[in-house]
Amino acid sequence: MFKGSMVAIATPMNEDGSLDFDSLENLINFHVANETDAIVSVGTTGESATLDFEEHSQVIQATVNIVNKRIPVIAGTGANSTSEAIELTQKSKDLGADACLLVTPYYNKPTQDGLYYHFLKIADEVSIPQILYNVPGRTAVDMQPDTVLRLSKHPNIIGIKEASGDHQRSKELLDKCAQNISVFSGDDKTSMEDLILGFQGNISVTANIAPLQMHQMCMHAINGETEKAKIINNKLDILHDNLFIESNPIPVKWALHRMGFIKKGIRLPLTWLDKKLEKILEDSLIKTDIITKK
Repeated sequence: MFKGSMVAIATPMNEDGSLDFDSLENLINFHVANETDAIVSVGTTGESATLDFEEHSQVIQATVNIVNKRIPVIAGTGANSTSEAIELTQKSKDLGADACLLVTPYYNKPTQDGLYYHFLKIADEVSIPQILYNVPGRTAVDMQPDTVLRLSKHPNIIGIKEASGDHQRSKELLDKCAQNISVFSGDDKTSMEDLILGFQGNISVTANIAPLQMHQMCMHAINGETEKAKIINNKLDILHDNLFIESNPIPVKWALHRMGFIKKGIRLPLTWLDKKLEKILEDSLIKTDIITKK
């Protein structure tokens, strides 16, 4: 159903932290023009943790409207409250999203059974394609492949975004689950290897900055054109690293501002990029031909 480079899009904000829908429109059109394969709206890169329910819905609605069916829209609807995740998922379906991305519940650290019943209840309650999202480095919970296998049998669960960065985990997920669902990378650094292995796409932070290059890399890797994929990925590797020199999405928002797409807006508890890191990130953008020297 979904394939290629799917951008975990940053949510543009004004300097006072209010939502900037004009910049969102420009950013989405930039992605469509540069062959991004799908847009993930209000995921963790989109600062979902600090948007309230109304704002969350407004961004998804605006994204659906601006995209206007040119590419798929996947709404981030995960929460550490099952009832809240159901509400967000139902609302996103009503707003016209093509699918939803559901991160594992964070902070409350459920058991594997707790994860199973959490996602099962959402899938039972809302009839929309759903992609599970495992990112233990941010949530403090790691959904095991056997749990994913149990969930993969539900008709509304169509994929998983795996962001552990563990190659053995990637192999295990493909072995156990690929016959039922698509497996997507959520870790830019290891995404090319996973795509060559059999993943169907990459839900990407780097694609915010280099959408065409990420699309090309993903499609080459998926199609078995390994050397072509490596050439692109080797050039982008510095971005895979330096877009995480502070907590995501701090660096990606600075880069988008430097590229002229968004204003200097981010919400507490995140802050704007530390000035001493600006040159590192700017040099990365220059080396990858995203920008030119001033």
